[in-house]
Amino acid sequence: MTCGRQNQRRADLALAAAALLLAGCGQSAETKGADGAKGGAKGGAAAGASASAPSSASAKASVAPLGPGEVRVGGEVAKPYSVTLADLRKLPQASVEVKFTSAKGEQRHTYQGVPLHDVLKTAEPRFDAAKKNGQLRGFVSATGGGDYRAVFAWAEIDPGFAKSQVLLAVSEDGVAFDDAAGPRLVVPQDTKGGRYVSELNQLWVGVVDPVVDGAK
Repeated sequence: MTCGRQNQRRADLALAAAALLLAGCGQSAETKGADGAKGGAKGGAAAGASASAPSSASAKASVAPLGPGEVRVGGEVAKPYSVTLADLRKLPQASVEVKFTSAKGEQRHTYQGVPLHDVLKTAEPRFDAAKKNGQLRGFVSATGGGDYRAVFAWAEIDPGFAKSQVLLAVSEDGVAFDDAAGPRLVVPQDTKGGRYVSELNQLWVGVVDPVVDGAK
C-alpha cells in the first residue's frame, strides 16, 4: 500500500510538472504572438504611412486648387504649368470671326485670343518621335465650368495639319472676359458650339497608344 501511494504521488508530481511546463510554453508563445502582432501592427502602420505619404502628397499637388480664371496645362507633357487670362493677354493675339448654332440659336461673334497650339506647345507635349507623325496619336481634353469637357485630336489644333485656328479667347466682340471667369475655347471649324468650352480650367494632353494597345 505504501509503495502504491508513493508511485501515485510520483505520477501526480510528474503530471503537475508537465502541466506547469506546458502552461509556461503556452504563455510564452501567446506573449510572443501578441508582441509580434503588436509590433507587426506598428510596423505595418509605419510602413503604410511611409508608403502612402508620397502618394498623398502627389495627389494633393495634382489637385491643388486653381485660382480664379486659372487654367492648368498638364498630362503627357514635360513642363506642366498654369496660365491665367492676364498671362494670355500678354501673348501674341489672333482674331477670328465665327458662326455656330447653340441652344440660343445662331451665334455670330468675333473672338480675340491666343492659339491653343501655342499654349500647349509651351508645355512640351511628349509624343513618340520614333513613330512617324507621332503627334497624330495625341489628343487634348478641355475641361470647363461645371465639369464640362470636350476632346480634340492633336491634328485639329496643329497648324501643320489643320487650317483652322482654335483659340483660347480673352474677349468676345471687343469685350474682355472677366479675369475670374477664365478664357473660352473657340473652335472656328465647328458648326455647333458644343466645344466652345467656357470658364476653361484644364487642358490635358494625352496619347491614344495605352488605350488602343491595351485593348488588343
